[in-house]
Amino acid sequence: MARKRNPARRRLMAALLLVALVAAGFAWWTARTWRPDRADFQVQGAWLSDDDGVVDWRLLRGAGADFVYLTASEGTGTRDTAFGKAVEAARGRGMQVGAVHVYDLCAPAEAQAANFVTVVPRDKDMLPPAIALDIDSRTCPAVPGEAQMQSELTTFLNQVEKHVETKVILMVSSGLEQQFHLAAMIDRHIWVSQDFIEPGYAGRPWVMWTATHRLRLNATSGPIRWVVVQK
Repeated sequence: MARKRNPARRRLMAALLLVALVAAGFAWWTARTWRPDRADFQVQGAWLSDDDGVVDWRLLRGAGADFVYLTASEGTGTRDTAFGKAVEAARGRGMQVGAVHVYDLCAPAEAQAANFVTVVPRDKDMLPPAIALDIDSRTCPAVPGEAQMQSELTTFLNQVEKHVETKVILMVSSGLEQQFHLAAMIDRHIWVSQDFIEPGYAGRPWVMWTATHRLRLNATSGPIRWVVVQK
């Protein structure tokens, strides 16, 4: 015997589906456009790398970027050969500029420091360098022990800070902080990262926060990591 159709039930299901689609669309759009309020964080900017492609610096500045951090080097051998031109272009639009080194837990500290100082000149007008620290199974499948990691990192920091003549900022991921507790062990300003929700994993006040990795601006073809400063 055929089941009777229930028009009211079908209309209800269609309405619920429409609500779900609208909610998903709103969440998708919000994720692409959300930034922390200027009333809460007056100084805001971006973290870019050469993977972001061509940057329209005028549009980036017009979108509210007061500063930009540029990935200058990674590990012992990767470097951005266009770093100097990007610094000039950003400064030409009135933005302050800082350099980022992506630290490899498995690579020799001295070689990493040499890679960084090859790209980044000693420049009193540069923002303090930021050192991005994370656990990356691709480059470092066997993470060193805490004592070895801290010893190598200390060597790296000493050499880089001697070159730039200022203290660096430690950009620590939640995974690395959970394992090594660097924020408590090393006395440097902390840069944290977590989309949309202000993080507390560092266990102490932070000065910079990558608040979203998904911001879409006309300044680049892809998503931008948007960063705010806490005073």
